[in-house]
Amino acid sequence: MKAIMPVRLCFAMILLAVSPLSAQLATSGAEVAATGLGAGGSPMLTPAPISGEGYAMGFASETRANYLRGGLVFGSAYDDGAAVGSSGQPVSDASYSMWPSISLDQTRSRFHWALSYSPGFTFYQKTSSRNEADQNLALDSKFRLSPHVTLSVRDSFQKTSNVLNQTNSDLAQPVSGAVFVPNDSLIAPVADVLRNTANATLTYQFGANRMIGASGTFANLHYPNQAQVPGLYDSSSHGGSAFYNYRLSKMHYIGVTYQYQMFLAYPTVGQSETQAHSIFAFYTLYLKPTFSISVFGGPQYSHTTQFGVPASRSWSPASGASMDWQGRVTSFAASYSQAISDGGGLVGAVHANNANGVLRRQLTRTLSASMGAGYASNIVLAALPMFNTGGHTIAGNVSVQRQVGEHLNLQLQYMRLHQTYSDIAALSSVPNRNRESITISYQFARPLGR
Repeated sequence: MKAIMPVRLCFAMILLAVSPLSAQLATSGAEVAATGLGAGGSPMLTPAPISGEGYAMGFASETRANYLRGGLVFGSAYDDGAAVGSSGQPVSDASYSMWPSISLDQTRSRFHWALSYSPGFTFYQKTSSRNEADQNLALDSKFRLSPHVTLSVRDSFQKTSNVLNQTNSDLAQPVSGAVFVPNDSLIAPVADVLRNTANATLTYQFGANRMIGASGTFANLHYPNQAQVPGLYDSSSHGGSAFYNYRLSKMHYIGVTYQYQMFLAYPTVGQSETQAHSIFAFYTLYLKPTFSISVFGGPQYSHTTQFGVPASRSWSPASGASMDWQGRVTSFAASYSQAISDGGGLVGAVHANNANGVLRRQLTRTLSASMGAGYASNIVLAALPMFNTGGHTIAGNVSVQRQVGEHLNLQLQYMRLHQTYSDIAALSSVPNRNRESITISYQFARPLGR
């Protein structure tokens, strides 16, 4: 947790330094056009493997900027594996939640930023000792520092007693095509959890079809009460990367990226540290501005040290693929990757295999539905025999949302979760979970500067 504040402070300093410049750069459309790349030139896109962004699931008609949004959500859920009883058996429980929210989305000629904040209050019928005030804060910003240089900064913080108990926004970004994504595949029953992830990317388009860039990432997972999650541990990761991006044509992008990462885990005995070096080639095909396919692959070298275990070094292949389609009434995103990643609560870094998919469909003017599925396999790189060496997670969900009037929405959701980690008491006692929920929300939106 000590690492959270320096990183967040660093990003705050970047924003403060950029704010005066961004205001200066907020010129008229004519001025922007005048400072473009010249005849035949156009700004390049940053493909998913190097952008670090998730795929938005909003329909094309919903991607509106310059709005102040707010609302209030009431929800109730029943979970047949919410906690572990004194006998070691799963305990079912009902919960009641309330989430006020506010968000600001603003776009100008040379910058875009979106800030959202949603505190929450959750009350459990049986496990009332774990009632909690939740926190959700997210920032996504992009600054065009010059006609050729762009800075992107993203930061999110979450404090919750149940990662499954969140306001389920169909416009969220559950699927990413990035080379590195924090490992959140291990889901504990009702327990206090703090997560913080941050990313900053700087790109420079130095030619009509050439771009270079660099980025830094940070992720932190913290369990304030270790007794609630026996067998799971705090972890953190940070790293940096540099890339070269080349546009073959309007539809075809290729490039290469180098990435350095350090993964730390803090088990009860010693500390696990893994340093990983990766070189990936990537290719992205833009069939339409809202339809893309990306692939990447290359070698990874890792060096792992942990108390009581001989240091290990290894080479391994890594690869991934993703696609995104954002249509008028249908949105779809899917991804697959195999690479070294943080343990997400295990005793050290892992070889991770991840597959995720989300489909959202507008059925009628007031009725929409979505479904998602995910699979994750984690194998610890090096660990003492007393610790768990890995397992897998399978999850799926389906939801239906009905708009009632201009501001009210009703959502029903069912979620199924299966986890196989035999030596982790927090998970092995509740290998299967079924969760049904209903939420009623009031939402409003106000245009900015109109």
